[in-house]
Amino acid sequence: MRILVVEDQPRLSEQLADALADAGYAVDRAVDGKRADFLVETERYDAVLLDLGLPKIDGLTLLRKWRENGHTVPVLVLTARGSWHEKVQGIDSGADDYVAKPFRMEELLARLRALIRRGQQPLVAERVSVGGLTLDTRSHRAWIDEREVVLTAKEYALLEFLARRPGAVVSRADIAEHVWDEHYDPLSNVVDVYIQRLRRKLDRTGEASIIRTRRGEGYQLSMGGGVS
Repeated sequence: MRILVVEDQPRLSEQLADALADAGYAVDRAVDGKRADFLVETERYDAVLLDLGLPKIDGLTLLRKWRENGHTVPVLVLTARGSWHEKVQGIDSGADDYVAKPFRMEELLARLRALIRRGQQPLVAERVSVGGLTLDTRSHRAWIDEREVVLTAKEYALLEFLARRPGAVVSRADIAEHVWDEHYDPLSNVVDVYIQRLRRKLDRTGEASIIRTRRGEGYQLSMGGGVS
């Protein structure tokens, strides 16, 4: 999942980015409304964390513009403005949820997970099963044939992205767009490296890899089952 953090306070922006990265998200950052608007218009995000008190273009103006332009990306507003009428104004402008500063990072991450689940169709399940593979999307844990597999945050993010598209051929560009941030180098082989890491941890001895390579197209997760 790829998240855009729009926050002009450097320390808070860095704290948010670090917490999201630790949770397995790919994170881009913007420190003003103009940069945030450019990124939303040119990139694809699974959610946006948006401060309202931004330089250049304020958050409410951005929200209205994005919704008027047809952008349906889920937006979680982060702001020091905590009065009820300001919350109503934020929701009416197009926000999907609202967290007033100061907040606990655990609550923010829980709200973000819920927001992403609501924003996907069909509704995202908390457990994803594909054949003998099971993922817990809350704890970011994975099992293969009931054996728990220890994964890094990035390995888990890549595996969940594939598991939500069982049988579909997913291009490297699609993977990079949702699992890596804006600093991803399209000439890099990092996606292939992480695919190999997952294969070493997941594949059954003597059987074909559960992550198949489709030459010239991308990768395909295939374990003889659908998502439940």
